[in-house]
Amino acid sequence: MLSAARQDQAGLFAPEGDPRPPKPARGVELPASLAVEPPPPGWPEAPGPDAYSGLMGDIVAALAPHTEADPVAILAQTLVAAGATIGRGAHFAVEATLHHPNEYLLLVGESAKARKGSSWDHVARLMDGADPGFVTRTSTGLSSGEGLVWALRDPDGTDPGAPDPRLLVVEAEFASVLKMTARDVNTLSPVLRSAWDGRPLALLTRTAPARARAAHLAVIGHITAAELAHHVAGLETANGLLNRFLLIACRRARLLPEGGHPNPLAGTGLPERLAINLATARSAGRLRFSPAARKTWWDIYPTLSAASPGPGGALVARGEAHSVRLALLYALTDGARTIATTHLRAGLALWAYAARSATWAGERANAGPIADRIADALTAAGARGLTRTQIRDTLGRNAPGADIDRALAELASGGRAHLHVDTATGGRPARTWTAAPPLAPS
Repeated sequence: MLSAARQDQAGLFAPEGDPRPPKPARGVELPASLAVEPPPPGWPEAPGPDAYSGLMGDIVAALAPHTEADPVAILAQTLVAAGATIGRGAHFAVEATLHHPNEYLLLVGESAKARKGSSWDHVARLMDGADPGFVTRTSTGLSSGEGLVWALRDPDGTDPGAPDPRLLVVEAEFASVLKMTARDVNTLSPVLRSAWDGRPLALLTRTAPARARAAHLAVIGHITAAELAHHVAGLETANGLLNRFLLIACRRARLLPEGGHPNPLAGTGLPERLAINLATARSAGRLRFSPAARKTWWDIYPTLSAASPGPGGALVARGEAHSVRLALLYALTDGARTIATTHLRAGLALWAYAARSATWAGERANAGPIADRIADALTAAGARGLTRTQIRDTLGRNAPGADIDRALAELASGGRAHLHVDTATGGRPARTWTAAPPLAPS
């Protein structure tokens, strides 16, 4: 686990809304105006320190002060990218099922403000340094199951097959992928589900049949909260595709008007440590829990296995499998041959955040129609805006207060509504919502 000094240095665990700037790493001077961005209303509680343990925590600690990207977005993408590089030479067995270190990840945040792309840029450079062949096994353009099977196919006769069965697909516009999977004739969804499960893939056509028996597929997608909300209630949830993804809510973590250090990992030795551990992991074989981790797993398993109610329940139905895979990834990136308690607790902490993110996404899906009605009312009200009570009255006084709060949070995070707090009233501050942002001071 990171030391208290490293945690403070990275600013990872500062109280939410704390305006103090994080301390720069290795003496790099950062602007004095650097500020931690407070979370928007209703945002999922951040992952605890356990999620930032081991080598992964050291990497995030070095990167976090020098980027506006969310630390949890860097962490999750690094784990998934590392698992894609490791391949099927390591696994954790549950009965006859082998869980390999391939994961699917979906970063959820507002389009330009969540810094999803910035977080991936740091991860891509790290992985390229740790594994020179990483770029050649990274692709984009998910469109059909047939195309995916062909990209991962086995050798057959004169066909040399895919050069490597390992593939990481990064989709910056994942909403377009979900649109593809919703089409009746498209086979992408079942192929993605089978690939996550580690099952053999097959393309059974007359002209070019193909099989991919050892495919090792990992996926990283980026999507806005509004786009995800549109798909949460659809077929992608019902058929089990989305619950094979770790949903990670991410946002801009801090303000860096001139950016941070151009290469925060230079001279740290962290890419080199990761390269050594990844090379070891490729032939690690079967990993097991340590005795202490096994006891922890038995204690937490009933909770993970319990059905989750509410709109996000279907999105967290694979909590046990995700937790095991994350623990496996933490162990492998640490260069371990046993899943220790620290690795399991790290995996559980990151999964807990993914579950909170899924619940948040499900609630936003439910709040969508109310949010649209509130947005229309605020636009009609103009500059005078509406108080919380007036918004309730506009909805006919029959909308639950929690749904109104979630809808306002969705509108605020999307820039469609703005809260004005007037402290010059002499009493309790007046809080008014408008569809327009506050005027800049003259």
